[in-house]
Amino acid sequence: MMPTETQLFEAVDATWPAARFVRAGRWTLRDGQGGGKRVSSATAMGPVTVGDIEAAENAMIDKGQEPLFMIRGIDAALDAKLAARGYQVIDPVVLLTAPVKSLAEVPIPPLTTFTIWEPLAIMDEIWAKGGVGPARRAVMARAGTKTAVFARWKDKPAGVAFVALSGKIAMVHAVEVLEHQRRQGVAQWIMRQAAVWAARQGATTLAVLCTKENAPALGLYSALGFAPSGQYHYRVKPDSGDLAHG
Repeated sequence: MMPTETQLFEAVDATWPAARFVRAGRWTLRDGQGGGKRVSSATAMGPVTVGDIEAAENAMIDKGQEPLFMIRGIDAALDAKLAARGYQVIDPVVLLTAPVKSLAEVPIPPLTTFTIWEPLAIMDEIWAKGGVGPARRAVMARAGTKTAVFARWKDKPAGVAFVALSGKIAMVHAVEVLEHQRRQGVAQWIMRQAAVWAARQGATTLAVLCTKENAPALGLYSALGFAPSGQYHYRVKPDSGDLAHG
């Protein structure tokens, strides 16, 4: 049985955790400490009023964070209220899932991918080239059961990814392939190695997040048998600073 959308969002929080979660009124507020939008956004725990929205805005501002809301499929009413307040949509994301078994059963070429924790210095360098800096690597360190995948191609470093466990779901984050090693199947072997590790942990589902604008990655995941299982986007004020992917 594939996980529900609720279980997938729980896995997002468990495998890419904020430094602190605060339940305040009808909200879950996240302290991201520079780790990106996923760990810095507010999510609603039920129907909210305009007053509730103002309370969340004030709470985030008081903590030095720009107001930022994650909008899931169940949040249509909140989405409309934020739009009326001038918030714009950024980073629409698809949650994709595939059975671990189907991904793990394809043999991986020898000496192509390895699971390692703690990450090697070269792995941190590859992440840094892709914009995954120390604050995001600190997010990885906070996760529970986890590993990193290191890929080599033609005897050279090629790519990395982070994988963590939430129940029967293993979720892949921070997939980065060096530019000169792309379009050679490296990402495929990274995902399959993640599935091999997930199978050893007893997981049955492999999940990954991908922005809707990333057509090459969506094509890869589709070819590997991943299917859309949920979606979300963020709402932020247009003048609220850095809108880079998070």
